[in-house]
Amino acid sequence: MYTIEEFDKQKTKILKYVLYKKRTEQEVRKRFSNTIDERMLEDIIEYLKEAKYINDKEFIEKTVNNFIALKNMSIKEIQYKLMTKGLRKNEIEDYISENREQLEDYETKSVENIFYKKSISMTQEEIKQYLLKKGYQMENIKRGGLMD
Repeated sequence: MYTIEEFDKQKTKILKYVLYKKRTEQEVRKRFSNTIDERMLEDIIEYLKEAKYINDKEFIEKTVNNFIALKNMSIKEIQYKLMTKGLRKNEIEDYISENREQLEDYETKSVENIFYKKSISMTQEEIKQYLLKKGYQMENIKRGGLMD
């Protein structure tokens, strides 16, 4: 076991890490698994989840909203980026299916933006191939103005 003082000291260290930048449960686990006793780390993570400092579902939503505001990405790219953060696949898939329409519209707008930017230096076919490689869905490529 461990003392309350040890717990508070380690909890404070992890809390600073989480408050500096929103983190997933997996990121916290990975960062501190070698320096903090496993049982204590589990207890701290549970405490932080209950106190809403760690919330993977909220993390997914905020991260996707940032992508939508700042980047042109396919739904597949968003999924991949979220998975690299150690988020559970089923939570990512649930979020995507719950927000399918909004994400489809976003992907279509991304196609339009990329087409506009790339049309100066690439043919329509090259842009279509580029988008397919990036994981864009054919129907959104067509809706975004690139026809067969």
